[in-house]
Amino acid sequence: MICRAINPARSLLRAELFIPASSLYPIPYRSYSSPSTNVDDRPLAGIKVVDLTRVLAGPLATMMLSDLGADVVKIETPKHGDDTRSWLPPSASFPQEGTYPRPDLPPESAYFLQANRNKRSLTLNLKSEKGKEVIRRLVKDADVLVENYVPGKLDKFGLAYEQVKSLNPKLVYCSITGYGSTGPYAKFPGYDVVIEAEAGLMHITGEKGGKPVKVGVAVTDILTGHYAQSGILAALLKRGKTGVGSRVEVSLFESQIASLANIGSNYLISGQEATRWGTSHPSIVPYQVFPTKDSFIMLSAGNDIQFSILCSPTVLDRMDWVNDERFAKNSNRVENRDELVRLIEQALSERTTEEWCERFKGKGFPFAPINNIAQTFAHPQSIARQVVEEIEHPRAGKIKLAAAATSYDGMKPKLYRPPPYLGQHTDEILMELGYEEHEVRKMKEEGVV
Repeated sequence: MICRAINPARSLLRAELFIPASSLYPIPYRSYSSPSTNVDDRPLAGIKVVDLTRVLAGPLATMMLSDLGADVVKIETPKHGDDTRSWLPPSASFPQEGTYPRPDLPPESAYFLQANRNKRSLTLNLKSEKGKEVIRRLVKDADVLVENYVPGKLDKFGLAYEQVKSLNPKLVYCSITGYGSTGPYAKFPGYDVVIEAEAGLMHITGEKGGKPVKVGVAVTDILTGHYAQSGILAALLKRGKTGVGSRVEVSLFESQIASLANIGSNYLISGQEATRWGTSHPSIVPYQVFPTKDSFIMLSAGNDIQFSILCSPTVLDRMDWVNDERFAKNSNRVENRDELVRLIEQALSERTTEEWCERFKGKGFPFAPINNIAQTFAHPQSIARQVVEEIEHPRAGKIKLAAAATSYDGMKPKLYRPPPYLGQHTDEILMELGYEEHEVRKMKEEGVV
C-alpha cells in the first residue's frame, strides 16, 4: 500500500511521504533491511525529479539532487536500462547465500552503482502510446525533468520543452547536451573524451613535449553534472519567487571551456597560447612531481618563503640555493627551471618517499605522496571524514560507495536507498500514479514496462 500526503499549495517544496510497496516480483529472495526513506529534513525533501538521463553527466546531477532529498525517478528502457549497466566488469558480486530478485539480469556494474544511489528505477517504453501516457502523468506532477538526449530527439515522444511546458508550467526542465541546442554542432552527440580533445583540455594535459592525454576520470562529464545541478537549484529558487518554471541548458562543450580557468583567461587577456606541462606549473618553480629513492612525491613552493622552507636544514639542507641569485626569487627560478629541477631531483634521490614525507611534515610546505586508489581510501583523513558508506543492495548484498562530498550543518547526507536494480520500483511508481495492479500487469505483458 502506498501512502502519499500532498500539500495542495504545491509551492517550491512539497511535503510528500512515500512508503515503498513490497516487491511484486514473484521471485523469492533473501530478506534485507531496507534503509529509511524518510528524508523530510533534507533541503530538497518533497521535490520530485523525472530523470531521463544515462551514463554520467546527467545521472551525476540527479544523484546529487537525490542526496539532498529529492525523489528521483530514473526512467530506463525495459530490457537494458542505462547504458552503464552493461559496462562491466567490474561489478558487485552476487551474495553467496540465499536468492535475489531478477536473476535474469547481469550483475550490478560498478560504473552504474557509483552514479545512481538514492534513486528509484522505472522501466518504460517511451515509443509506446501507453508509455507516453505514463510519462505525461509523471511530468504533470513533477518539479524537475532532466534529459540528455540529442536536441530534437524527445520531440517525437512529446517530451520537448514546449510540449511539456503546457502540461506543467511550474516544471524546471534541464537539458544536458554535447554542444548546446544551437550552432553547427548542435545535433552531434557528446562524449567526454571527444569534448576533452575538442574544447582544449587534452591539449594542456600530458608531459611537456609528449602526446596529449585524457584526464584519468571523465572530468568533463563530472563538471557538466555539477553545472546542471547548480542551474536546477537556481531555477527552483526562481520558481519559489515567481511560481513559474524555467528551461536550464548545459553542454559538455561549454562546461569544459568555462572550466579552463586561468588557462582560458591567459589566452583571452593576452593571447598567450597554452601548452602541456605535465605536473609542472608554467609560472611557479618548484611545482611538480619529483622522483625519490623509491617512488614519487609532489612538491609545491608557491612563494619564496615556502622555497626557503624546502631548502632549510631540517628538510633538504640546501640554504645555498636561497642565496643563489638564480633561485632567490620565483621569477629567477622559472628562468632557471631546468637547473633547479635537476638539483632537487638529485637531492630527493637520497631518501624514500616515506622518509621525505616525515621530514616535510609540519613544516608549512605543501607536499604529498602519489597515492594509488587503495591508499586514497585508506588515508587517515578519508577515514576521519567518512568518505565511504556501506549500504545493503537487494541483489548484491553489502556494497561500498563514495559518500556525498557536501555537508550541511556539520553532517553529510547519508545514503538512504541503494542504487536500484533495473525496474526495481516500476510497480511502486505506477501505483502511485493511480494505476491498478491489473493495469500494471497488462503493461508488462505488452512490453510497456
